[in-house]
Amino acid sequence: MSTAPRRGTFRGRGAPPPGTGYVRRGPAPAPAATGPADGAKALRKPVFTTVDQLRPQTHGHTLTARVISARTVLDKPSTHLGRTRVAECLVGDSTGTVLVTARNEQVDLLEPDTTVIFRNAKIDMFKGTMRLAVDKWGRIEVTQPADFKVNQDNNMSLVEYELVDVDEEE
Repeated sequence: MSTAPRRGTFRGRGAPPPGTGYVRRGPAPAPAATGPADGAKALRKPVFTTVDQLRPQTHGHTLTARVISARTVLDKPSTHLGRTRVAECLVGDSTGTVLVTARNEQVDLLEPDTTVIFRNAKIDMFKGTMRLAVDKWGRIEVTQPADFKVNQDNNMSLVEYELVDVDEEE
């Protein structure tokens, strides 16, 4: 009789190699007791930030803001994508305002006088100024109207930044 494993079985230890079509035989190993009882990964509570705390080239921001204005920059039909839309929206909270670059479906969410929550937003630089953007890993949610007054005197997108190389002295 042959000592080679039967075709279609995996005789190694631990999990089978990914994408090989092998399936585990027998019961799965017990999950570690570090998470919730149902095996789902525990979610962290979001840490909300304010507009005045935003810095260039940072990411993972969660903030609540009110849309002040929205201006369509690009609206053109595309053969393979359907329609491409880009809008610049000025949003703010009680600490300041910042420009948001909204793309496609995001343009419909950012209507003037609505309150939105930006989750996992990032700061992109455009001509030396900050723009808040939400890519495919983030989310924009329309929420209940906020009770804060927007501080329009502190526009973070009007501050110009310059990338400077710092030579280290030896």
